[in-house]
Amino acid sequence: MNVAQPVLVAAHGVSLAPGGTPILERVDIAVHAGELVSLIGPNGSGKTTLVRTLLGFATPDSGRVERRPGLRIGYVPQRLQIDRAMPLTAERFLGLAPRGTPAARRAAMAELGIAHVAGRAVQDLSGGEFQRLLLARALLAEPELLVMDEPAQGIDVVGQAELYHWIAELRARRGCGVLLVSHDLHLVMAATDKVVCLNRHVCCTGHPEAVARHPEYIALFGPASREFAVYAHKHDHVHDVAGHVHADHDHPHKHDHAH
Repeated sequence: MNVAQPVLVAAHGVSLAPGGTPILERVDIAVHAGELVSLIGPNGSGKTTLVRTLLGFATPDSGRVERRPGLRIGYVPQRLQIDRAMPLTAERFLGLAPRGTPAARRAAMAELGIAHVAGRAVQDLSGGEFQRLLLARALLAEPELLVMDEPAQGIDVVGQAELYHWIAELRARRGCGVLLVSHDLHLVMAATDKVVCLNRHVCCTGHPEAVARHPEYIALFGPASREFAVYAHKHDHVHDVAGHVHADHDHPHKHDHAH
C-alpha cells in the first residue's frame, strides 16, 4: 500500500475516559485510501469505542480525529438480529437500506457472488452468505471506506476464508480503504496491509507477521496465538514452532497450503 494515498480517517493522540474510567489512551491510527487495516485486541480493549470515535459517534476527551471531507462510509455491524417470524427475502432486506436502486442492489449481490440467494429467506442463509449480504448492503453507499466489525463471527472456517477473499477483491477492484475489527489476528492475516493491536493504548502496529512476534501481542493472546496465522499465498517456506521462517528444504514438515 502506498502511504502517499490520502488519509480517509485517522486518530491522533485520542484519549477517552467517560466517568473517569480510561477506555482509550493516546491512540494513533490511520486508514489510507486503498489500504486494509485490521484493528485487533481482546474483549474490552476499546476497539468498538475507537471505531465509534473515528466515525464521529463519540467525542474524544483529548486528541483529534481527522476525516476526509464528505467521506462515504459503508458499515457492516457485528451483529444484526432478524426476527425469524418475519418473511424477509435477501433482496427485500437490501431494499430496506436507505440507499440503492433495484439495479444497484442486484449489482451488489452479483459482485459478491450471492445473486442466487436473492429470493431466499434471510433466515435460511448460511453465516457466510448473510455476512456477504451485509457487505452488499454496505456497498450501496458507494463507500470510500468500509468498516467491518467482527465480520467472521459465527462463520465456519471455509466461510471465513471466502469472506476475506471477497473483502480483498472489493478493496482491489474499488480502491476503497477497509478498517476491519477483530479479536483474532489469525483471521485477518490473509488480506491485511497493517495490523493495529489495541488494549486501551496501541500495543504494537505493523505488518501482521511482525505483530505476531511482538512481545505485547504475545502477552495479550498467549504464545500459541502465533501458530494459527492464515496465509493467502502458496508457501515456499515453512514455520517452526517458534514462528521462525525456514526455506522449504530446511524443515521436515514442509507444506504448501494455506493454514
